[in-house]
Amino acid sequence: MKRYDLRELHSDFIPRMVEIMNNDIADGENAIFLFEIGDFSPIQATADCVKENNWTLMNSLKFNEVDWTIVVKKEAPVVEAEETSEEKESK
Repeated sequence: MKRYDLRELHSDFIPRMVEIMNNDIADGENAIFLFEIGDFSPIQATADCVKENNWTLMNSLKFNEVDWTIVVKKEAPVVEAEETSEEKESK
């Protein structure tokens, strides 16, 4: 797990986050990113970016009054299949 402080990039940090994930983070490894909240739009933008790149957003939380932290895993998210009605009845 590696930690990256992207606060100095202000609202232009997403391209750098993608570059780090693609070049510095091994498959299956986690990365912690710290960035400025701004008008809160970067929070949704990071979630969208993680989903578009087929990574897993492990955690997203407010670090302090002006900063946000996310933990991203470089692997596809695990999606649990719903039980069919036949499977439910057999239990």
